[in-house]
Amino acid sequence: MRPTAEEIERLLVGTPAHHTRGEVAAEAGVSQELAERIWRALGFATLADDAVAFSDADVVALRRVRKMLDSGLLDEPTVIRMARALGQTTSRLAQWQAEIMVGAMLPPDVQPSDADLARILETSQQLLPDFEHVLIHVWRAQLAAAGTRLLAIADINDDLVPGRVSLAVGFADLVSFTRRSRELSERELAELVEGFESRAADVVAVHGARLVKTLGDEVLFTAPTPAQAASIALDLVKTGELRIGMAYGPVLPVMGDVFGTTVNLAARLTAIARPGTIVVDADLAEGLAGDGFELHRIRRRPARGLGVVQPYVLRRSAP
Repeated sequence: MRPTAEEIERLLVGTPAHHTRGEVAAEAGVSQELAERIWRALGFATLADDAVAFSDADVVALRRVRKMLDSGLLDEPTVIRMARALGQTTSRLAQWQAEIMVGAMLPPDVQPSDADLARILETSQQLLPDFEHVLIHVWRAQLAAAGTRLLAIADINDDLVPGRVSLAVGFADLVSFTRRSRELSERELAELVEGFESRAADVVAVHGARLVKTLGDEVLFTAPTPAQAASIALDLVKTGELRIGMAYGPVLPVMGDVFGTTVNLAARLTAIARPGTIVVDADLAEGLAGDGFELHRIRRRPARGLGVVQPYVLRRSAP
C-alpha cells in the first residue's frame, strides 16, 4: 500500500501533529505572528487557523527560539534570517538526499510502485539516526571551517569597509553545455552536471576555499588569496572542458552568497575565456607576482557594465 503523508511524517518526524498554529505558539510562549514568520522563513506553507499540523517537537523548537530571544543574544530580525538560512539549506539537502535514495534503490527510468515507496521509506527510517548524527557533526565542522576562513580573511582585510572583504572570486563554466544538453538523454545530462559539480567541490575543498554555489553548467567559488584561487583554477581545468574567469577585490557577503563588482568582473572574464583557459583580472594577476605562476597579458577589451579591463591568461609554470 502506498505510504500516506501522515505515515511519512510520523515515521520521519516521530511525533504526531495535534496542535493548531495558535496552540503551538501559545504552548511555546511566543506570539502567533512571530511563530508564523518563523514557519514562513523555514519554507513551510501558511495553514488555516484550525489545521492540526504541529507537534510537540514544534513546541520545543519554538521554546528554544523564545529562550534565545529572552537571553538578548539574538533579536527577532536575526532569528528570522537564521530561520531562512536553515529552511533554504535543509530543504535543498532533504530534496537532494531523497533523490539519491530513490536513485540508489530503484532501477533507472522505472516508475516506482507502492511497494517500492514503502521500502524506500522503511530504509530511510532505519538510516535516519545515523544520518542525524552525521549531519550535526558535519554542521559543527563546517561552522569551524567558516570561522577559520573568516579569521584568515580578517587578517588580510584590516582596512576594509565593514561588511565588505577582499576575496578571489572565480567562475568555472562547462564549455558547449547547451549543445551537449541537446545531444544527451536526461539521465546522461544529470550525470554530466553532477559529475562536474562533484569534481569542482572536491578541488575547491582540497585547497581550503569555498564553493559558494552551483548553477548547473557553472560553479562559483571564493578563496582568501589569489594563490589559492589560481591553484584551484589550474586543477579544475585539468578535470574537463572548462573555461574559468577570476578576479580579486572587495565583495559583499550576503545570505551565503557574494555580490559586488568583483563578482561581476569574474563573470565577464569567464565569458571571454576560451575553452580550456583561465582569464584573470589585473588585481589577481598582481597578487600572483612572485608565486611561481605564469601570466600572459592579452589585449584590453570592454566588459559590459565595467568599462575596459586588462585581462591576463593564467597558466601553470613550466617545471
